[in-house]
Amino acid sequence: MTARLWRFLVRIAAMAAKETLHIQRDPRTLYMALGMPIVMLLLFGYGVSFDIERIPIAVADSDRTEASRALGDAFTRSGEFDEVSRIAPERADGLFRRAEALAVLVVPRGYGDDLLQGRDTRAQLIVDGADSVVANQVLAKADAMTRMHARERVGPLPRDFAPPLSVKVWIRYNPAGQSALFMVPGLAVLLLAITAVLLTALTVSGEWERGSMEQLFASPVGRLEIVLGKLLPYLVLGMFELLLVLAFGAVAFDLPMRGSPTQLLLIGFFFLVGMLGQGLLISVVAKNQLVATQAGALSALLPSLLLSGTMFPIENMPRILQWLSLVVPARYLVHALRGILLKGVGIDVLWPDFVAQVVFAVLVLAMATARFQRRLA
Repeated sequence: MTARLWRFLVRIAAMAAKETLHIQRDPRTLYMALGMPIVMLLLFGYGVSFDIERIPIAVADSDRTEASRALGDAFTRSGEFDEVSRIAPERADGLFRRAEALAVLVVPRGYGDDLLQGRDTRAQLIVDGADSVVANQVLAKADAMTRMHARERVGPLPRDFAPPLSVKVWIRYNPAGQSALFMVPGLAVLLLAITAVLLTALTVSGEWERGSMEQLFASPVGRLEIVLGKLLPYLVLGMFELLLVLAFGAVAFDLPMRGSPTQLLLIGFFFLVGMLGQGLLISVVAKNQLVATQAGALSALLPSLLLSGTMFPIENMPRILQWLSLVVPARYLVHALRGILLKGVGIDVLWPDFVAQVVFAVLVLAMATARFQRRLA
């Protein structure tokens, strides 16, 4: 190792030690990096849920026979549906407008007699389709309840009985349909992006405001050494935050780990380098904590929330937003985390995500270093 390289590493270590002392003296930094993500993950994980429990349903029973009552009971006794009232069929629209029910089960007159005589009969389920996600879940649960009720009435079928056509559905990766398993990886990326950008944006812009940058300018430390020295402690803190968030997700929401932890940490490392570099670039340009906070929130929060696939599928977005999402690093980490955690995919599938993170990290660090001029003006 040459003397020049040794001095380079020593200066980076000195800058990192200085920044570590700053973190220790400011408990707000530790709360932002470690406390806030856990609180937000808890609130989002339990508060933002697409699972529907106790679906309010009304029953319009025009038959009033034992068979029609059994059909209504098949929906409510499972606990998936909660009967709120018994109404006439024409009152269904009024219930939907008042948001008193999400579905109405309509049993026509003669339903019981048709079953006893072996004739084809129909019952209607009217669903409020204002929210397509909710409506699809209601239909899926209703289909399951109806099939179970049919098996109870018909009884076991002979082994040699083969229907001419049957439909079977398998759900992979999240068979229970838990929205938390889909949401937590995206929320982890969102929390990492926000905290990483704001950590460096606020701390470095605070040094510009306090005038402590003058001391750095008077020292022989180079621009790259200052940048790397300032990022290193927050990078270690960010990696610990990533592990903490995923561990909390596994304990609280049963988040699995089906892929390689090494690949997960590696892509998370480059994502954090890019986000920390983005925060540093913002602080260099803004040199003001208020402006840095606003710029950090706009550049990290909104794109990571809306254009990463965390909340909404990118494929459903307009074409221009799909193109814009290509420059959002969170998009690639969300895809990688869901692939590693839920599907167990490897580098053969995720290599574009790795390349995108590395390219973004290198570009943003180069831009931050280039803008970090050794002058106050």
